[in-house]
Amino acid sequence: MTAIRIALAICVILSAIAVTVGQDAEIVISRDSGPSANSFKLTEIASGFNRPLYVTHAADASNRLFLVEQSGKIWILNDGSRSAQPFLDVSRLISPAALGTGFTEQGLLGLAFHPDYESNGVFFVNFTDRNSETVVVRYQVSESNPFLADVNSAQIIFRLAQPYANHNGGHIEFGPDGYLYIALGDGGWANDPLGAGQNRGLLLGSILRIDVDGALPYAIPLDNPFVDDDGAHDEIWAYGLRNVWRFSFDRLTGDLYMADVGQNQWEEINFQPADSPGGENYGWNVWEGNHIFAGGHAPNHVPPIFEYTRNMGCSVTGGDVYRGESVLELQAAYIFGDYCSGRIWAAWRDQELNWQTEQIMKTGLAISSFGEDEAGELYVIDYAGTLYRFDPADA
Repeated sequence: MTAIRIALAICVILSAIAVTVGQDAEIVISRDSGPSANSFKLTEIASGFNRPLYVTHAADASNRLFLVEQSGKIWILNDGSRSAQPFLDVSRLISPAALGTGFTEQGLLGLAFHPDYESNGVFFVNFTDRNSETVVVRYQVSESNPFLADVNSAQIIFRLAQPYANHNGGHIEFGPDGYLYIALGDGGWANDPLGAGQNRGLLLGSILRIDVDGALPYAIPLDNPFVDDDGAHDEIWAYGLRNVWRFSFDRLTGDLYMADVGQNQWEEINFQPADSPGGENYGWNVWEGNHIFAGGHAPNHVPPIFEYTRNMGCSVTGGDVYRGESVLELQAAYIFGDYCSGRIWAAWRDQELNWQTEQIMKTGLAISSFGEDEAGELYVIDYAGTLYRFDPADA
């Protein structure tokens, strides 16, 4: 399909509200209605994985996918075929709980490729180690084999003791500003016993933003919102979060979407516009969704754009804004799901830029993650071991 035909098709499906980028391009940011559930399907791409948690790409023009297993391995997929050996294996370094068969929120949880990976070969992983501490580690790809990481290049850039075995967050991703963002849960157990959500004197319960190129192990971006606040950590970008399980940036607008897992009644999706200076307080544990939880004061509280109750699911899984070309019906919609119920929703802005959300699919999957490839096509992972892609229904 040519670029002209794609543009025409998008105009038919979506509303006319757009933002201008540069002199020529326009990015659609709204829709007339939600995606039709009859317009797409899930196609199995690969299976047989052990606790798969995330899939992404390296933006290196190779069109490869990198799939993360909670048990410590990262696999490369080329046209659905798995590499003969893992790109990286940190199973000997991670929490032993992730190597068994019981439920755990620890293990290898995040992977992010440096924006200049194609030229510098640098990437980062986030895992809970054998001491149950969160560590973010910098690695280099092998100089002689682009399908293997150099295990001897490991360099810990961030470490944080975890008070409990749950709510470790774990997602890492580079923003359009070139900085690395890190999701940290509130530390765990239940009801935020440490009061971490509203305590900027703790790193827990927040999204961090650091500069991995400015210094070793990292530098603080000068425009981080709390750099001049003696009562807050300089790394904090946003706070009041219970346990963000996947956040993502709209690859065209730079808007940030965060799926925050609730306590026992409300799951929520939070939003930060691309022009935000940071510092948002998303309310936990004063609020759970749009509802008072512990009560008290949450200054500068930003409510979620969507919430759902436990009769719809029990653990939200964040996704992505679709910007691919294969399923035009999904354009400009943020796609996310629930781990327990297998439901998939789409959230979008209407012509008045008000948020709308509706369920678009009910699957039998334990949805552990979504992810994009280099072209912006969307994938969803079943924690039982299978990777699926969103394809046109007639493909």
